[in-house]
Amino acid sequence: MKKKWLSFLMVPAIAVGLAACGSNDEVDENATIGDQVDHKIIGIDPGAGIMKATNNVLDEYELDDWTLVEGSGAAMTASLKKAYNREEPIIVTGWSPHWKFSEFDLKYLEDPKGTFGDKENIHSIARNGLEEDHPSAHKVLEQFNWPESAMNEVMVKITDGEDPEQAASEWVEANQDMVSEWTDGAKEVDGDKITLGYVAWDTEIASTNVVATVLTDLGYDVTLSQVEAGPMWAGVAEGSLDAHIAGWLPLTHADYYEKFEGQFEDLGSNLEGTKIGLVVPEYMDVKSIEDLKE
Repeated sequence: MKKKWLSFLMVPAIAVGLAACGSNDEVDENATIGDQVDHKIIGIDPGAGIMKATNNVLDEYELDDWTLVEGSGAAMTASLKKAYNREEPIIVTGWSPHWKFSEFDLKYLEDPKGTFGDKENIHSIARNGLEEDHPSAHKVLEQFNWPESAMNEVMVKITDGEDPEQAASEWVEANQDMVSEWTDGAKEVDGDKITLGYVAWDTEIASTNVVATVLTDLGYDVTLSQVEAGPMWAGVAEGSLDAHIAGWLPLTHADYYEKFEGQFEDLGSNLEGTKIGLVVPEYMDVKSIEDLKE
């Protein structure tokens, strides 16, 4: 399959250094949580739905002195790893499934006001007309559904350094029973071109490469286009992308869903029970977003 990088969010060096206090000094136990992390929450790319949700949280909880730091998923996890290895305090935007919960002992901060919403599902979104143009691809996308444990298997391999395409291929080879459910009724094709958009989140890198492998095995010529969330939804709505399987709903991507409603086909959820929120290491003595208020 071909990979076409339509955009790439560079990871600024400063973002990696924003993890908490940035030193090996012991944290002042009398300092507030805000002082310990310099009133910073380490976020990801500015177009992500979780960033808007977090800004809403800052407003709802009146955390006026706090700053949500923009960066990328890679910068966020690098900051988390650096702070965690030093046992320093840090607060990041988090979501699950995500490999960081297997790598580190983490917890979500309680959200008593429910601003982050309930658990979400990840949806498969196709351009209008895809079923007529590529019925086999449409059938696979419509039938694609897997559990968090399966996604984690692929994510762990990728974060351990394995090429995403190779990790996906190995998983598909080892899970033909599940794959056969996705391809049931789908006919092989001869080089038909399909373009899938995705955001550079570990979850979507894993799922999109798996679906791309399945479509490639059916005979499709698959191109993967990495974009930010807004252009991903716009691309499907405008037809420059055939589909994406990265629609976090009903909250995270609610604005995009509403903006482009009627210009795409919602094929339903492909993974149930996701979660977003503010995440901290378990060693931090903080339980709730309310505790950030001084």
